[in-house]
Parts: sequence; structure tokens; C-alpha cells
Amino acid sequence: MRDYIIATDSCCDFDENLIRELDLTVIPLSVHLGQDHFRNYPGEMPESHVFYTRLSKGEPAQTSAPNVEAFKDAFRPFLEAGKDVLYLGFSSALSATYQNAAMAVEELREAFPDAVIRAVDTLCASMGQGLLVDLAVQEKRKGKSLEEVVIRLSGTTIPHLCHWFTVGISASCAGWRLSAGKAIVGNLLNIKPVLHVDHEGRLVPMESAKGRKKSVEALVRHMEETAIAPETQRIYISHGDCLGDAEVLAAAIQSKLGVASVTIGDVGPVIGAHAGLGTLALFFPGKREIIVTPKKSLHRKAVQAIFVGFQGIPDYRE
Repeated sequence: MRDYIIATDSCCDFDENLIRELDLTVIPLSVHLGQDHFRNYPGEMPESHVFYTRLSKGEPAQTSAPNVEAFKDAFRPFLEAGKDVLYLGFSSALSATYQNAAMAVEELREAFPDAVIRAVDTLCASMGQGLLVDLAVQEKRKGKSLEEVVIRLSGTTIPHLCHWFTVGISASCAGWRLSAGKAIVGNLLNIKPVLHVDHEGRLVPMESAKGRKKSVEALVRHMEETAIAPETQRIYISHGDCLGDAEVLAAAIQSKLGVASVTIGDVGPVIGAHAGLGTLALFFPGKREIIVTPKKSLHRKAVQAIFVGFQGIPDYRE
């Protein structure tokens, strides 16, 4: 079996320690914030609090995917050294990142016909993508081949990876393509949307919660209802400059579900530019197929007004 490397992109939201621990190759996306441009990579981007403060003050943020040449430049040295490449990419439903990587893989296969080069669409974002990458690394360390890892990920892991999150309406007004009026309605009623990522990697609003405490409780409830063997799993939580809420969430799932390990990290600038200040996300292996119907709310019309206009998210209507 030829040796291979596992690569991903910076939307996994891993810090330097996790990148080093898992021996990953990470291809960064880019961010324009106000007049500044930087790569979404540890050591090259602003501190999380600084980024979200600037974002919440209204500085415009734009994100861009690595182009085909960036992926080819990242993969080629390993192929020249006789190694194969497995790339696990940011959801194709949310970015052109995976498509660019897939094109790079096709071009590199012509130059390296004896190599195995695979690009896998994780259908994930943030530390949900990171959790999938972590699981792939653990399979590799058990001695599994590249193709065996791909079969495991595609067959059982990706279909059962759950992503639940809530956002802070006021801070994410610009990032979610949400009008100021709709944000005001949400703020006045203290409504916090609760969303998940569906089997096609799309963001889907499922319910609303009255206040932050209730939205955190909703995340815990969904994990209680769908988690698979949580006491044996490594769970990931990411947050948009709301560490206190992330710690409350971690304590709750450890207390209720006996989770063995919880890793907390920042929602990086690329995801944060669209999700905004106050985003809180929970990622775990679970029974995603049973999640089918958005729940009604006492403030249904207001929730409709908030959800309509989210880029890439369907209207919240019966």
C-alpha cells in the first residue's frame, strides 16, 4: 500500500495545534474584510474577537475559494514524492472550493497516472468538516488504505454526521443577506433560529427558539434525540466569539450524554463572514435521516420574515 496524505481546506476551522496533531495539509480560503485581505489560516488572520468586532460594526466581508492552481500547487509535491492524496473538502452546496479541487484532481491524474488522487465532498462546514477529517485520520492510523477510508466516509460517516447550530440575528444581518428590518423583528422578539445541514450539504432552518438559553437547549435536545453512542465519540463545537455559550453547551452534553471528549474551536473568518457573531454549532455522529420536518413556532410569521432572504436557504413555509 502506497503512503498517502490527507488534505482539507481551511473551512475545517482547525487551529495550528489540531493541524499539527492530525498531520494535515490545509489549503486556505481567502477573506476581504474592509480594506484588508488575508488568508483564512492560523497565524495569518485576525484574532477571532477582533474579526467579529469589525464584522459586527458593519465592515464588509467577502470570501473566495482557492483556485484550481492553488490545489495543484498544494498536491503536486506529494505526488512527486510518490505519495497518494486524499482531499476532504468544504460542502459543494456552500462554496466552489470542492469543485475547484475536483478539477485540480482531474488534471493531476493525467500528469501522475500511477497515483491515487481522490477528492471527497464532505457536505460539511466548520468543525463538522473538521470532525470528518479527524475520523479519516483515525482510520488511516489504523492502517486503512486511502480507498478504504473513502468507502468508510462515503458509506457510513458522511450520511450520519449531524450539524446543528444557532445564530445571532443582529450580528449576522449582512452575512446572511438578511435585511435590517428582518433583523430588527428577530431582535425585538429575541428569536434565535435553529438550523441543521441536510444530506445535500445545504443549510435548512428547522425551528426557532425564544432567547439564547432556549436555542442552546434545542441543540442539546437534538443531540439527545439523534446521537449514536455519544459516550464513545469525539464531539466538536465551534462558535463565533461566544466561548461562554460554547462552554455551557459542552457542559450540558457531557452531563446529559456522558460524552467522552469535546473539542471547542472558533468559527473562522470564512464561515464567520456569513454566519456572524454569536454563531454556535454542534457536530456529532448521529441518525440524521430522521430529521425531516421543521417545527412550528409561536412566532411563526416573524420567523418567516427572518428566514426569507437567507442566501441558499429555502423560505420557511408550509
